[in-house]
Amino acid sequence: MDTATNSTVSKLVLLYVFDKMEMPLTENTITDMCCSRNTWISYMTCKEVLTELVEIGFIVATNKNQDIYYTITTDGRSCLSYFFMRIPASLRDEISEFIKANRMNFKRKQEYFRNYYKNADGTYTVVMRIVEPLGTQLELKLNVANRYSAKTIYNRWEEKASQVYAALYDILIE
Repeated sequence: MDTATNSTVSKLVLLYVFDKMEMPLTENTITDMCCSRNTWISYMTCKEVLTELVEIGFIVATNKNQDIYYTITTDGRSCLSYFFMRIPASLRDEISEFIKANRMNFKRKQEYFRNYYKNADGTYTVVMRIVEPLGTQLELKLNVANRYSAKTIYNRWEEKASQVYAALYDILIE
């Protein structure tokens, strides 16, 4: 495969990933999905192709919550619909299956922020957020007595964030 064909397929692969994910993605999510967990595109090619797709208007970059989110545009979807057959069928199937199995995990990683730190008095503060591309949905800071409690809360946040949000919402709306 020559370099031009390889570049075209890489661009189509990225557009296909955006189309299948159906949500804005950060660069970290894109490279994790396409380069680290899979070998659909090399890291350097992914970065170059992402920049090129933004420059030609097939992907748009938006600054939200101190991060850049990328979204496929109407022109990007149109281009993909004309040329998606250039992506090998086996690769399309692999991408589709991977995204079907992992979409929610990537969504959680992008939307559920967590951190903890030790305070001067020896207690710990756990900071948890639900962040969507349009803004912060929820931010909680819990002061806990020890590191064990902080780590437990930290480790459970991704799994429990939506339940916590729903419970708080229901309690406060009553």
